[in-house]
Amino acid sequence: MGLKSSLYKFLRIWNDVDAVRKGRAGKRIGRRAAGKATGKALKKLFK
Repeated sequence: MGLKSSLYKFLRIWNDVDAVRKGRAGKRIGRRAAGKATGKALKKLFK
């Protein structure tokens, strides 16, 4: 794993912890799920 991907992984976890602390975990989970679904749909569309 490269430096860039390690940094992104660390920051994603950091932001998850921050969202839980601020009480916004539900919003973050919803946005992540929507982003994954959109990515999968676009992948199928342009395959």
